[in-house]
Amino acid sequence: MSEVATPLAAAGTAPLTAKDFSTDQEVRWCPGCGDYSILAQVQKVFPTLGIPKENFVIISGIGCSSRFPYYMNTYGMHSIHGRATAIASGLKATRPELSVWIVTGDGDSLSIGGNHTIHLLRRNFDVNVLLFNNQIYGLTKGQYSPTSETNKVTKSTPMGSLDHPFNPLALALGADASFIARSMDRDPKHLQQMLLRSHAHHGASFLEIYQNCNIFNDGAFEIFTEKGSKAEEVLFLEQGQPLVYGANRDKGIILDGYKPKLVSLNDGYSADDLWKHDERDFFKAQILTRFFDDPYTEGHFPRPMGVFFESDRATYEDALNLQLEEITAVKGKGNLDKLLAGKETWVIE
Repeated sequence: MSEVATPLAAAGTAPLTAKDFSTDQEVRWCPGCGDYSILAQVQKVFPTLGIPKENFVIISGIGCSSRFPYYMNTYGMHSIHGRATAIASGLKATRPELSVWIVTGDGDSLSIGGNHTIHLLRRNFDVNVLLFNNQIYGLTKGQYSPTSETNKVTKSTPMGSLDHPFNPLALALGADASFIARSMDRDPKHLQQMLLRSHAHHGASFLEIYQNCNIFNDGAFEIFTEKGSKAEEVLFLEQGQPLVYGANRDKGIILDGYKPKLVSLNDGYSADDLWKHDERDFFKAQILTRFFDDPYTEGHFPRPMGVFFESDRATYEDALNLQLEEITAVKGKGNLDKLLAGKETWVIE
């Protein structure tokens, strides 16, 4: 994948750089935390978007990831646990010209904030959700989270978790998200491309980022990030391209009806026989979100990375502003004092 390119600066204006989005605050994540890489990629991508710096807003909830606004030289808010999505919705409704980014974690947005997350996605505000998924509660020192695997031994589940974990992308699809994608902290170029795609989408973009918590859940995604295993364990999705993977690019996936099957290109199959990725196919996207070792798939499937699904539908703020314009054309501008007084007010002499 190519590096992100910086657009030409306006006449007389120096182009923005990553340093323009850095603050003087001490970055207070644990040494080696995957959040450092995500921060670096966001700071590299933002200058390329052609947006005035003062039009960026980053809103976070509570958690390690939610320190993000302190480290980005933009407007922002470190808000309430699980409610970043609600606050961002209100901001986008009233200031639709702003580029609004929500930074959240698997505990923040899928546990206490789960209800707000699904309603943001179904309403389709034009905002960007960056979900840092480390499958653990890091800030509170290592309890299991909504995405922790079954039988996970943690401080709060010493005999192993009995919970069935959330699948973030499957959940987002179920909420009718108009854009879902996945990347990882240790693949900077791919993450940059997914950030660009998220921004380009007009509607709610939901980007899950595998993020390593090297203190409380170290190596959770190592099989997908290490050079020795990555090629065999990761399937990079590209629009219109066959689902091929493997160190020798000799493994692929076909569809038997709507059942995915692993095949070898050394056993008589060619790339033409394989499933070709279509970002606009909602039903196939559902299958891709289930590429885990669970009852939905038979065999050890690679973990997909990239854009799973994208659709075009009206955003909430566009519909809201259109509704306001239509009612104003019929009834004229409103009178706030009259509205507050209501129809049943009286004066006592």
